[in-house]
Amino acid sequence: MGPRPTSSRLSTVTAAEPVHARGGVEPGVIAALLLQTVISAGTFLVAKRAVAEVPVGTLMFWRFLVSGAVFGLLLLLLRGPALPPRRAIPATLLLGFLAGPLNQGLFFAGLQRSTAAHAALLYALTPIGVYLYSVLRGREAPNARAGLGLLLAFAGAMVLLLAHGLGALSGVFVGDVLILGAVIAWVLYTAEGKAFIGEHGPVRATAWSLIAGALWLVPAAPWVLRLDFILGADLAVKGAILYLALLASVASYLLWYWALGRTDASKVAVFSNLQPVATAVAAWLVLGESIGWEVAVGGVLVLAGVRLTSAPRPVCAGTSGTALGAG
Repeated sequence: MGPRPTSSRLSTVTAAEPVHARGGVEPGVIAALLLQTVISAGTFLVAKRAVAEVPVGTLMFWRFLVSGAVFGLLLLLLRGPALPPRRAIPATLLLGFLAGPLNQGLFFAGLQRSTAAHAALLYALTPIGVYLYSVLRGREAPNARAGLGLLLAFAGAMVLLLAHGLGALSGVFVGDVLILGAVIAWVLYTAEGKAFIGEHGPVRATAWSLIAGALWLVPAAPWVLRLDFILGADLAVKGAILYLALLASVASYLLWYWALGRTDASKVAVFSNLQPVATAVAAWLVLGESIGWEVAVGGVLVLAGVRLTSAPRPVCAGTSGTALGAG
């Protein structure tokens, strides 16, 4: 994971000193985001299989039950507070709701009706949403180069997925709308989680928000637990739940928040555009789908967009990436 931000380090950052004005995204951050992208790409395939076998509520409940338990154990092993301070409880509950019932409920429900390719394409909108949200809130300054990079990356995602079912959009319209709602929730989670990670660090911020997500689902336990169903499921279903709980939730969320603590929110979110590329490659390896011209052209556009958006750019005073109290 690497060292998490500390209050002493953060206190040295002032509003007059843009954190990332001295260079682009650090190599370690890029490596972490690439790994997170691979896990996320696998999540689309695994989740698509899982929603065909497991009811949405049950799948969501077990994903957060397992991941929440793992994070709870992790907090007990770490030095420092295991529970959020009272003043942080509202933010914890908000992030938990965004990441849990709202994001995942809409994602799984949409994936039942739509396709993994559509889901990957819609999630490629994340950096655009984060950038626009951050600009509107005054957390980042408008920048033509960053905007061009975001548009290029999204255009690459569109080219990549052009042959993956966009022509049949009407047949999965409801699913796409639900997934778009999940993307909006993820945009809010990413942008609003920036100050939270800056103050509490990636491990506790992720743990508290995921545990809060599990707590939001507790009232529905009598209807969605379905213990007999889970115990009687085949290994593929159990493996899918563990993948979603341990890799897609624990590992992926930690990598995401760790990166958020070290660079601007829109720079982190732009790597979401790599998910369609990784999803296409995974589909080729696992499902035997061919990789055609759209993969090459789309990949070039996506990577060009990532490069443009990751390049140094000014940030607004008081919105430095790791500054305490930012946002």
